[in-house]
Amino acid sequence: MASQNRLTAPFLRRQTPAPAPQPAAPLLLVEGLSVAYGKQEVVQDVGFELGHGKSLAIIGESGSGKSTIARALLRLLPGGARTGGHVRFDGQELLALPERRFRPLRGRAIGFVPQDPGNALNPVRTIGAQAMEAAALTDEPSAVIRRALVLETFAQIGLDNAHRVYDSYPHQLSGGMLQRVLIGLAVLPRPALLVADEPTSALDVTIQKRILDLLSRLQHELDISLLLITHDLAIAAERADSLVVLKDGTVQEAGGTSAVFSSPASNYARKMHADVPALNPDRYARLRDPGFGLLDATNQAPKIEVSAVTKRFTIDGKHLTAVDDVSFSVPAGTTHALVGESGSGKTTTIRLLLGLEEPDAGEISVAGERLTGLSHASLRTVWRHLQFVYQNPFTSLDPTWSVEHLVREPLDRFKVGTPRERAEEVREALANVGLGEHLLTRKPGALSGGQRQRVAIARSLILKPDVIVLDEPTSALDVGVQADIVEVLLSLQAKLGLTYVFVSHDLALVRQLAHTVSVMQRGSIVEHGTIKDIFDNPRHPYTASLLQSIPSGFAGPARGQQPRSLQAFREEQIA
Repeated sequence: MASQNRLTAPFLRRQTPAPAPQPAAPLLLVEGLSVAYGKQEVVQDVGFELGHGKSLAIIGESGSGKSTIARALLRLLPGGARTGGHVRFDGQELLALPERRFRPLRGRAIGFVPQDPGNALNPVRTIGAQAMEAAALTDEPSAVIRRALVLETFAQIGLDNAHRVYDSYPHQLSGGMLQRVLIGLAVLPRPALLVADEPTSALDVTIQKRILDLLSRLQHELDISLLLITHDLAIAAERADSLVVLKDGTVQEAGGTSAVFSSPASNYARKMHADVPALNPDRYARLRDPGFGLLDATNQAPKIEVSAVTKRFTIDGKHLTAVDDVSFSVPAGTTHALVGESGSGKTTTIRLLLGLEEPDAGEISVAGERLTGLSHASLRTVWRHLQFVYQNPFTSLDPTWSVEHLVREPLDRFKVGTPRERAEEVREALANVGLGEHLLTRKPGALSGGQRQRVAIARSLILKPDVIVLDEPTSALDVGVQADIVEVLLSLQAKLGLTYVFVSHDLALVRQLAHTVSVMQRGSIVEHGTIKDIFDNPRHPYTASLLQSIPSGFAGPARGQQPRSLQAFREEQIA
């Protein structure tokens, strides 16, 4: 009998199937999450999961609940907020966890990169002093080793002079450097999960790419799970393994990046796809094409002529050439774009064009009238035909004035028409930008970002100008609202024959909107031509680098080598 058992046992073992490997539990599991403020529920029944070392993007417009979800995960919601559902991190329920038990997780196990480094960093303390607080989360007792850890992390995230950054105050660093600092502080304790809330929304396109590349590299090198909050579908598609599309606090669509990006099932996701400039360069071709015909007209003088303009400033005894021998012309009824990174000279150029600065050399003319050397009274006359739309309408519009007062004020200043005629002009200007009369009595604080920008455009149109200068007019807006504003601008151009000078760092948007473009770097124009010439055949390396930074689809970064362990680093420092 024993012999029989010995013979049959192997056979029986072969016939018994081996236990199937159990799938690894997700690092983060969100089920039925809801968030309410009083009676208003701003997030309803949200669910998703994020695996170890994976990336997930939550995308949606302002007010969709993206940041609320991030803060719910981090237990950073304001007082009075109520949450429901389940949030499990590494198998542990977070929402029901007492604060004293959750606090050790925040920073150590769950890192956070906020949107605005200007608000996240203390302006009166050095970067090093604030970094040492993050280093304390490593539980390393030696202050010398904690400082060395900070410096190594700064070097790892691409800050060239780590010692200088360590000793600097926030105002002494650029926006891109500050964002890298925030990322460095978040990854220093080696968290398992990194939550990045719109980490590049205020940055130039090239710096945006560097920051996103850095996040992707750190995610793979450190085996961190990345939760990316963004309103840009193209960025999400490039950087995430899976996507959650959010609208009004509810999930519209969720799944793998390829499926959601290539074949969105929901109407909202399809609209988001259509609104991304990088994915739809010819969306406004019908409205823009008449302007290309005007470029070929050789029998008319340009509406704007900037000839060999130079502007220098003296700062702390040092001479800075902000604009160096800049020249371009703009035919009537077309849009000319000035593009380049921060500090390239775009803003100084438009200040010269508006007569807010006097050039040291060169000439500027609008509609054949030379602006250089004009008195303030003469410039005031020119400003009736040359208007300006600021980057941020919330700060450029008086918060105590009604919409009617804001739009009518230029008419009042120039004493145009009777009071009844002015009221009618205001209604017409609002109608031209797609706003109804019911908004006349509202103040800026009661308007959405898109409505405020439309009010700013209506205000610039009220004097019926020939030329409008637009300084990053959509940079603070969601892509959906941005698309609406671009359509308004191009429709007005086609209807009224307006000439635009459009300042932007967003080359994808420039391709949709402009007819000609000048690429600026360090105060000089390095390349100039039609949109087709510049985008299809860039000749300057700087232009090529700008174009390569435009997010356009999937790009999975290669997994890098694992970094040294904290223990190995300590041993090296002690030795």
